[in-house]
Amino acid sequence: MTITTVQKINQIGVPVKDITRAIEFYKEQLGLSLLFNTDTMAFFDCDGLRLMLSLPEKEQFAHASSVIYFEVEDIDRSYTDFQARGVEFSGPPHCVVKNGPAETWMAFFEDTEGNTHALTSNKIAS
Repeated sequence: MTITTVQKINQIGVPVKDITRAIEFYKEQLGLSLLFNTDTMAFFDCDGLRLMLSLPEKEQFAHASSVIYFEVEDIDRSYTDFQARGVEFSGPPHCVVKNGPAETWMAFFEDTEGNTHALTSNKIAS
């Protein structure tokens, strides 16, 4: 008997209220590559993972999305760069877990549609 397993995440959907405003935020402020868009959806590439922004078809989908953790190489530099582009963070980057010499750092923000997301980066403890 063969057991079917999930191979990878192909796409993440994020509900939005204003597709034009959301496209601008994800493209201009986060710097993601817009693949294509329609009147109700937009698709971005995030290093092989597709991010779909969409106007909810039904009320049951009109709630905030799961938190998406966007990995960056240097969280302090990215935090400063994204702030300069108008991204509003709830606080500065901070260490959320230490695992031996490695630390995971995060900085949380909201998109223009009320969805909470975060930048994340690993650092070697000094």
